[in-house]
Order: sequence, then C-alpha cells, then structure tokens
Amino acid sequence: MDSVTTRVPVKPYIRLPKGSQPPSLYEPYHTTLKRAPLKPLIVVPHTLSETTGPIFGHEKVGEKDNDLTCQHAGEPIGERIIVSGRVLDSNGRPVPNALIEIWQTNSAGRYKHIGDQHPAPLDPNFSGAGRTITDEQGAYQFITIKPGAYPWFNHYNAWRPAHIHFSIFGTAFISRLVTQMYFPGDPLFEYDPIFQSIPDEKARQRLISKFDLETTRSQWAKGFKFDIVLRGPEAIPFES
Repeated sequence: MDSVTTRVPVKPYIRLPKGSQPPSLYEPYHTTLKRAPLKPLIVVPHTLSETTGPIFGHEKVGEKDNDLTCQHAGEPIGERIIVSGRVLDSNGRPVPNALIEIWQTNSAGRYKHIGDQHPAPLDPNFSGAGRTITDEQGAYQFITIKPGAYPWFNHYNAWRPAHIHFSIFGTAFISRLVTQMYFPGDPLFEYDPIFQSIPDEKARQRLISKFDLETTRSQWAKGFKFDIVLRGPEAIPFES
C-alpha cells in the first residue's frame, strides 16, 4: 500500500497595519541609525516548524513570580502598584496560557544590570523582573513598584518616561512580541523619540496604561489597567 502524506496547512502571521508600529529606522532615535537595515526586508514564508514550536516550559513559572515586591528579604522602596489586564486577539477573544515577562527600573530609575551606570541608587530588595501565565480569560496581574524615569545618551538632556517592558510568548518562540507600557500624564512623552517613533497618535495612546480604581487596594497600592491586543486595527505597537 502506498503511503499517503498529509499536508498540514500553515497559517502565516498577519502583518500589522501600516503606521501602527515604530519603523526600524527613526532618525531622532539615534541607535536605530546603527542597527536598522538599509535595504528592504525579505519576507520568508513561515512553515509548520516556525508556527508550532519550540514552546517555553510552563512548569518553571512559580506562583509568586508575578509579585516583584516579595522576591527578597525586605520590601522594595517606592510606590507599590498593581498592573493587570488581558491579552486579546484581533477579534477580542482571550489568549490563554501566554507567557508574559516584564522588566523595569527601580523607583529611582535604575536597572539592576551591569550596563546601567546611571548615578541613582540600587535597591537591594528589588530586581525588576517577573513573569506569569495568562488564565483562561487571557487575564494577568503583576504587583510591582512604579519605575522611575532615567537619563540616556540619545541626545542632550534626554530622559525616558517611566515604563515597564512587556514580552509576550505565544505557542512558539517566533511569536514573541515585545512592547512597553507607560503611565498616564507623563510630561516626558513629547520629548521621547522612542514613544514618538510610532506614526499613529491613536496607536501611541494604546501604550499608556489607565488608572483602575477597581484593582486599587485601599491603603496599599494603586491599580493600572493595560490590555494587550496582539493583532488587528486595535493592536498595541510592538518593538521591531
């Protein structure tokens, strides 16, 4: 009997709408001048191996990995906040079992990294990294400290607005997406070339979290809501 080969259809990832994402080359953001490609990218078709694996190990995510305030013997310094939201697809459906990782500065605006020599104090009780898995409703939550703004060397007197980095993994490593969450009312928005590199004003606004009284805990922590829409016209901008 002749063997029959079954072909599994591969659904490519949908390209995001033009103008909704930051370009690879944006002159005011000086680092892009050195690392952005100078020629048009060649789009390589995705095969089954790119869209199905490998996948991260869920069993390695601990129960308290989403609480950045209890990773050390003492409490970190700064304003305690609760960041929560949902991961949704282009049709508003929840995306369960997605791995979300975050990293950020401490309240003084310094990363716990050898490459950060910003003259601000390190916090011995704050490492600035956490992760969690979305539930069946696509929901997630982090307890952390509100990060501080910090200077950088892009241009004279350059400061980054306070932000938290988000990484979202889907069913395969190729589906990893990275973005940043900002806080409402930050006066540094108009001076920040990373934030301003997104052409669409409405898309930029989707990167700003919203104060959420429902998740705010009395006498303990303010809550901020940040939903992550992966694709479609309401997708939040991701770093290219």
